[in-house]
Amino acid sequence: MADKQLTKIQEIERSIIKTYRSKLWSPFIKALKDYEMIKPNDKICVCISGGKDSMLLAKLFQELRKHSDFEFEVSYILMNPGYNEKNLNLIKKNLDILGIPAEIIDTDIFNIANNVGGKPCYLCARMRRGALYGIAERKGCNKIALGHHLDDVIETTLMSILNNGIVQTMLPKIHSDNFKGMELIRPLYLIREKDIKNWAKRFDLEFIRCACRFTEMTENDEMVSKRKETKELIHELELKNPVIIKNLFMATSNINMDKILGYRKGEEIHSYLETYDDIKNNDSK
Repeated sequence: MADKQLTKIQEIERSIIKTYRSKLWSPFIKALKDYEMIKPNDKICVCISGGKDSMLLAKLFQELRKHSDFEFEVSYILMNPGYNEKNLNLIKKNLDILGIPAEIIDTDIFNIANNVGGKPCYLCARMRRGALYGIAERKGCNKIALGHHLDDVIETTLMSILNNGIVQTMLPKIHSDNFKGMELIRPLYLIREKDIKNWAKRFDLEFIRCACRFTEMTENDEMVSKRKETKELIHELELKNPVIIKNLFMATSNINMDKILGYRKGEEIHSYLETYDDIKNNDSK
C-alpha cells in the first residue's frame, strides 16, 4: 500500500514538471523571477487553506526546493479556523495523498467571526490573515505565500472598477503594515484557474470549495456575490474574445498616464489638469 501511495505522489510531482510544465511550473517560475518574490535565505510560510490552489502551491514549492540554485526554507502551515469534521478529514486526506508535511494549527476564528455580528465573511478573512501573519512571525518566517492565481487578480481588478470606481489590482507581493519585515507573496500570480482544475481532475483530487463552514450563508454576502457575478462576466467576455484575460492583465501595467483623468499616489490625488497647460505650451514651441 505504501509503495502504491508513494508511486502516486511521484506521478503527481512528475506531472508538474513535465505534463503541466507550460501551464503550471513555467508560469510559477516566471512569477517568482519577474516579481523577485524569493531571495537566498528567505524563510517562507506556505499557507494551505485546503483548496486546490493552496495545495498546488505547496507542491510547487516542494519541487522548487529540489531544483532551486540557492538556499531558502519553507514551512507548510494549515491554519484550522474551525473546519467541520468532514472538511478537515478531506484536507488531511489530500495532504497525505500529495505528500505535503503541513503542520495543522487550530484556532476558533469561524465561531468568533460568526458571533460578532455584521459581515462574518469579511471579519473572518481579516482574522485569518492576521492569524497567519502571527504564526509566520513566531516561526521566524519573513514571507507568507498565498494561493491567489491569475483569475483572482483579474476578478479583483474588475470588481474595483465596476463596484468601487477605482483602478487597482491585486499585487504579486506586498509589505505587511503591522508585521515589520514580513512580505506577502503570490507565486500563482500568472497561473490560470482552469489549469489548476485540469491538474486536480487528472488525478481525481477532490478539494473543499470553501474553507468556511458557513458556506451556505455566503451566497448572500455582498462581496461573495459580486465576485461570483464578476467571474461569470469574465467567462462571457472570454467566450467572445479568448485573449481578454491577457489584455486585462497587461492593462494593469500599461497605463497611459497622458490619457487618464487623474490618479492617486498614497494620500495625494492628482488631476490631468495639473499638466494640461504645460502640454499646450510645449506643443506651441
